[in-house]
Amino acid sequence: MDLSSSTPTTCHFASDWAADALTIVLVLGLFASYIPQHLRIIRAGTSVGFSPWFLLLGSTSSAAAMLNMITMQGPVLRCCLEVSFGKCIEISSGVLQVGSQWLLFSMILVLYMVYYPPNLKYVELEIDTHDSRPVQRVRSVIKSDEWRLSVIVSLVVAVHLAFITFTTFFLLYTADPSPDPSGRRPYQIELWATFLGVSSGVLAAVQYAPQLQRTYHLKLVGALSIPMMVIQSPGGIVMALSIAMKPGTDWTSWVMYAVSAAMQACLLSMCIMWKIRQRRLHIDDFGRPLGLPASPSAESILTAENDDGQFESQVFDVRVIEESSEAGEAAPLLKPPVRVPRKGGILRWLEYVRS
Repeated sequence: MDLSSSTPTTCHFASDWAADALTIVLVLGLFASYIPQHLRIIRAGTSVGFSPWFLLLGSTSSAAAMLNMITMQGPVLRCCLEVSFGKCIEISSGVLQVGSQWLLFSMILVLYMVYYPPNLKYVELEIDTHDSRPVQRVRSVIKSDEWRLSVIVSLVVAVHLAFITFTTFFLLYTADPSPDPSGRRPYQIELWATFLGVSSGVLAAVQYAPQLQRTYHLKLVGALSIPMMVIQSPGGIVMALSIAMKPGTDWTSWVMYAVSAAMQACLLSMCIMWKIRQRRLHIDDFGRPLGLPASPSAESILTAENDDGQFESQVFDVRVIEESSEAGEAAPLLKPPVRVPRKGGILRWLEYVRS
């Protein structure tokens, strides 16, 4: 198909300096909001606290939103063949916004996999020696349910991205131009863009449900970054308004960001509540007593509150984690983070995936 057949009759777009300045602020704001979350995972050396379902829904939702924008602005983007580089950046600023959102969120999934606690990847078995020695714990070759789910989530995200990317560009380059003199897009392009936008909005609507559930039951902030949510909650509304002003977009392009902003505000409120509770119990974001050394021993003491409102200290084995949604506040809900060796990282994860 000749690209010129579907190129707009004119590629002369008036400059909107206010919109351009807003785009620059939003892109910088995205990086400023996500970097604290990335650094928090890296510095803590653990991704404990994240729900793999939350990361799955968020990654697929942001990918669908990005491809929706590319589909909607296809004719506009083709003008980059005729205009200057600076003008091309200006008219494609909407794609840069949603592309940055997708990239930065996907980095959380990558860091989640890289810094997943190694001692939680495999099931530990208890062996009774039938003598005076205590029960021995031995790590088996059986993969834990959540680690298996996390690997599946990563593969699903990769397959989903490959599929919608291929379909988007296939339709853009093979669809016949619409005979409608009003310049409406071909029917199949309109249908695909609507599918991407609606699916992105639906995924965003349910994206925070598993994370809200996990954070509620853990009653700890974990590896979540409160500064990120403080910036992104109001920023999501501004992002939606900015995208709505871009040429060639409609409600399917911005609905995901409005829904995400509302849901993220709920998660932020919950984390602030748990932050206050942690200060009252004198524990950190991972459930450890304040002042605990960075490399805890096999047994640590967790200060918790019992049903009578009294504080008591409980000894627990940091090598075992029990993730029960019915656990009360008196039970430790998160294992203290175990720092991943710097040389392990992504190479260890890739080696596991290949196996």
